[in-house]
Amino acid sequence: MKLKNSAFIIFLILVIDQYSKVFVKTNFILGEEVKVFGWFKFLFIENEGMAWGTVIPGEYGKLVLTVFRIIAVCAIGYWLCDSTKKEKSNFLLVAICLIFAGALGNIIDSVLYGVMFDDSHNHLATFFPKNHYGTWFHGKVVDMFYFPFIENYIMPSWIPFIGGKEVTFFNAIFNVADFSISVGVGILIFFNKKAFAQNPT
Repeated sequence: MKLKNSAFIIFLILVIDQYSKVFVKTNFILGEEVKVFGWFKFLFIENEGMAWGTVIPGEYGKLVLTVFRIIAVCAIGYWLCDSTKKEKSNFLLVAICLIFAGALGNIIDSVLYGVMFDDSHNHLATFFPKNHYGTWFHGKVVDMFYFPFIENYIMPSWIPFIGGKEVTFFNAIFNVADFSISVGVGILIFFNKKAFAQNPT
């Protein structure tokens, strides 16, 4: 696969990712939920840290995380260029494209959204307001896809630790960029032999 094909895949994912985030940011109030099906909802949240809401504590935690993401995406970009030059498997190249695009999509939120929007508490955010909610490199990542396949289920009492507690199966809330990264990693795991084949066909 040529580099221009990789660039097209990355561009397409970034457009879909950013369009969906800006749409939700400017049409949903933080915490607003729209039910599509019983098992599929749009739920607008903002993630200040890494996956699953993990944060790096301290005054500079968010900045450290954003800088780390930028360094990581540069390394992934180099991996993509090097793998393309060496004519590696298309499985590998597509996986790297997906991971790169997803990582870059979330970096855009972290770097730009703090100065592109005002906050979404109790009102719709506006685009390029006078009073933005953050600063450069301190933006929040927008998440919106929620698939609670089984919601508010009471676990049987005989199960250790979680018996008798109310749980929701698949309670992660994610965005297009997160999905892209997950699919890319999935390709590397499930098609490992084809992705890292010495002589791809």
